[in-house]
Amino acid sequence: MTLLAERTPAAALKPGPVGARVRLGLSAVLVLLSVIGAAALGLALGSRALALGEVVAALTGRGVGDASIIVLDQRLPRTLLGLLVGAALGVGGAVAQSLTRNPLADPGLLGVSAGAALAIVCGAFVFGITTLAPQLLLAVGGATAAGCLVLLLGSRAAVARTPQGLALIGVALSAVLGSVASTVVLVDAQTLDEYRFWLVGSLAGRGSATLTTVAPPIAVGAVLSLLSCRSLDALALGEDSAQALGVRLRRARLTAGAAVVVLTGAAVAAAGPLAFIGLAVPHAARALSGARTAWLLGFSAGLGAALLVVADVVGRVVVRPNELPAGVVTALVGAPLALALLRRARSGGQV
Repeated sequence: MTLLAERTPAAALKPGPVGARVRLGLSAVLVLLSVIGAAALGLALGSRALALGEVVAALTGRGVGDASIIVLDQRLPRTLLGLLVGAALGVGGAVAQSLTRNPLADPGLLGVSAGAALAIVCGAFVFGITTLAPQLLLAVGGATAAGCLVLLLGSRAAVARTPQGLALIGVALSAVLGSVASTVVLVDAQTLDEYRFWLVGSLAGRGSATLTTVAPPIAVGAVLSLLSCRSLDALALGEDSAQALGVRLRRARLTAGAAVVVLTGAAVAAAGPLAFIGLAVPHAARALSGARTAWLLGFSAGLGAALLVVADVVGRVVVRPNELPAGVVTALVGAPLALALLRRARSGGQV
């Protein structure tokens, strides 16, 4: 049995013929180019458009004047944060869908977004916290606490027998936490203002401090996701098959669930609950990567990063000189896609 456990998953998921590997390589190049293109747009476009030469000059230290300040002090930290947060949401969504075996699963399904929102609300209402740095810590703590509670409840055997168990617990907990947060904001106008600003989801006003705060937990979440790849590959064959291949189901769920919690919690803390990235990106990545989880996570990271930065650029351009929050743009793009996925799932098709 040990020999089977060591060899079967790798043998079952070997790369296909040369043509399939060439297609996979071309897809990887396409994803990489999309990330580079999105980053270039993020640095060049905004309330003031810059020529590509001005951007390159600023990045290489040869820039002077306002263009250099705009690129280095404003757009570069914001673009890097968008890439990081988008990648975290994309990977978190891919892991959540693989873990629950639910193609409509979203990272927020594990209660992370609701936990972060309640922490922001309680910080403003009880302690009067309205500055960014402590709000980030509150959001990460609230998201982690809610996610850990979902994982703890989901680790019980009676619930963990079905792949929908974690999702059901997450939905129930999110409803409870959301009702508590709504009650608090309705009785305090200042808290409502803070909550409303944060809840939209935006990269505006986020800079180097936010980037350095959320980068370490996102790195931890990425490592946990990579450690979960083999278990998620086996779980795709079914729980009985995964157990026969030597996978410890409880440990696998806890590791993958912790990855989703940390990645999504840090992303939500940095930019708010950006809608539909964690839901839509893994489907596009899966169409390019195939079934192997390691490739799926890499493609999801790249596509999520590119999508969020492009959404942020669109929000900065369409109502210039004002800004449309990135969360509004992702919702406008993602809502029709989510409806299409739901319709396809109900009709029995492959999502």
